[in-house]
Amino acid sequence: MKHFPLVVFACLLAVVGTSAHAQIYRCGNEYTNTVSEANKGQCKLVEGGNVTVVQGFRPPPPTVVAVQPVRVATASQAGTRVDSAQQRGRDSDARLILDSELKKAETRQAELVREFNAGEPDKRGDEARNHQKYLDRVAELKASIARNESDIAGIRRELSRVPATK
Repeated sequence: MKHFPLVVFACLLAVVGTSAHAQIYRCGNEYTNTVSEANKGQCKLVEGGNVTVVQGFRPPPPTVVAVQPVRVATASQAGTRVDSAQQRGRDSDARLILDSELKKAETRQAELVREFNAGEPDKRGDEARNHQKYLDRVAELKASIARNESDIAGIRRELSRVPATK
C-alpha cells in the first residue's frame, strides 16, 4: 500500500503522455482531434510538431449612439434676410482675406520660381557629393510650384465669386 500513490501517479503520466500524441487534423481553417469530424470533411492529418490554436479577438457589438438631429433651414427661416450693410461687410472681409492670401501665394510663387532657376537650382553643400539629393530637391521644387499655381488659381476663382466692394 505504500507504493499505491506512485502507481497511480505513473498511470496518470501514461494517460497524459498518450493523449499528448493524439493525431490532429486540419479541416480548412479549423483544427480537430476527433476522427469522426475529420472523416466528415476534407481534413488532412497534421504531421510534425504540436499545434496551438489561439482564438481570435472578437470586437464587442457596436453600441447605438444617440445622434442629435441636424437643424435644416425651413421655409420660415429662409425668409429672414441679412441686413445689406452686414452682408457688404462680410463680403468686404472675405475679399480682404482672399486678397491677402493671394499676395502671400504670389510672393511664395516668386520665391519658388527664383529658387528653381529654370530647372537648375544652385547646389547646396550636402548636394555636392550626393546628386540624388539634388534631383529630389529639384523634383520637390517643381511639385511645390505646381501646387502653388493651383492654390493661386483657386484663390482667384474665389475672388471672382465675391462681389466687389464699392
